[in-house]
Amino acid sequence: MNRILMKGLVLPALGFLSFSAMHTRRDATGQSLPIGAPIPKADVRVKDVSGKELNLQEARQSNGLLVMFTCNTCPYVIRNQSRTNEICKYAQSNKVGVVLLNANEGDRTGGNSFAEMQSYARSQGYQWVYAVDEKSVLADAFGASRTPECYLFDKAGKLVYHGAIDDSPGDAGQVKRHHLKAAIDETLQGKEVSVKETRSVGCSINRG
Repeated sequence: MNRILMKGLVLPALGFLSFSAMHTRRDATGQSLPIGAPIPKADVRVKDVSGKELNLQEARQSNGLLVMFTCNTCPYVIRNQSRTNEICKYAQSNKVGVVLLNANEGDRTGGNSFAEMQSYARSQGYQWVYAVDEKSVLADAFGASRTPECYLFDKAGKLVYHGAIDDSPGDAGQVKRHHLKAAIDETLQGKEVSVKETRSVGCSINRG
């Protein structure tokens, strides 16, 4: 291959890699919240799709709090939607508060606008908080980078699980372990969570 042709191929490739690297740095939030940490920025008020404002401390129930970073548009969120509904209902039925947060600040005039969030919540029959994480303040505090990404806090307000809903985010038919449900069950039983962290698979949070 002659040098001119190679140069023509290499430079676009380097440009793509450079763009990818910049995009990764832009989405990076530093260290993720460590296991055992308290609920971060628990007093920051967020706007729910109902129009009401609340904070994470107010949403917490007697057995803890589940915080999930999600959105309306990510294909992985859509694939996990029935599982999201199931685990949120399960948490609520066991007095674990539920807050879903949309931190996609870069898409507030598109598919992740407040109006679209309201429509999405209605279509999914949400019976829990689905709120705007304005300027991705809570996502930054949690170190969240994906949708969906889950954080479970026990009744003392300490983080006991962080990661995916289960071990097959892309295919519900291949699930072998329900990570989040297991963590809720172990917490309710007063046991130490056996699998404290798993890898979240999904779309990068669009911080703008």
